[in-house]
Amino acid sequence: MMAIIRWNPWREIEEMADRYTRTVGQAQAGGQEVVATGDWAPRVDIAETDNAFEIKAELPEVKKEDVKVSVYNGILTIRGERKQEKEENGKKFHRVERKYGSFTRSFTLPDNVDENDIKAAFKDGILNLQIHKTEEAKPKAIEVNVA
Repeated sequence: MMAIIRWNPWREIEEMADRYTRTVGQAQAGGQEVVATGDWAPRVDIAETDNAFEIKAELPEVKKEDVKVSVYNGILTIRGERKQEKEENGKKFHRVERKYGSFTRSFTLPDNVDENDIKAAFKDGILNLQIHKTEEAKPKAIEVNVA
């Protein structure tokens, strides 16, 4: 007996887009992302404060020891792997939608950051990177007297 599945054109478009981005990598607008390669790409948020840039990467079910962060020639790279759960006796999967395997995300750092002052924290599946700005890049308040 065969199950009848309702056709959803949006699901087909999403699957096609996923296959495309895995094949060629994701180039982000503005050239901030150099390359995204691997079997999947974690979602990231990038924010800026007066003192630092912050990158938060979603890495659910990735172990801390399976994540590597490096900086070389102004490129920050996050690498890692999410291992796929194996089928066990008495347990079979009916659907697997999450992505597994290796990932790499690389970002071009702006000139106003200190590559030697990067803090990393990993908690609850979120990698949080703080990339501090150089002293000359921080905004300075100047008092202006009007005569």
